[in-house]
Amino acid sequence: MSTYIIKGGKKLEGEAIISGSKNASLPILAASILNKGITKLYNVPNIHDTKVMIEILKYLGCKIKRVRDKIIIDSRVINKEDIPDKLMRKMRSSVILAGALIGRCKKANFSCPRWM
Repeated sequence: MSTYIIKGGKKLEGEAIISGSKNASLPILAASILNKGITKLYNVPNIHDTKVMIEILKYLGCKIKRVRDKIIIDSRVINKEDIPDKLMRKMRSSVILAGALIGRCKKANFSCPRWM
């Protein structure tokens, strides 16, 4: 078993940059369609799943601008209630859009995401 020996007496100082979390960002991105206005999100990781979620939001009618780790979502106009199979199959967690889309449009049409 490993041991750590800590000798005190010295003040610890510094900064740590915490990266954004995919598991926190995706539900918040999905929930942005419930806001009939502008949503600003910070520290959103620029990874495959968040890119796919943004692609789906754009398909639904959102206008999205990304500046580094900041995303500005304008969801005033949602003009679709369906998500094409092609987009759903790019990301397993795309199903989290169902609740927000039903909440906003009162219905949703989508296929089952691909299970890897």
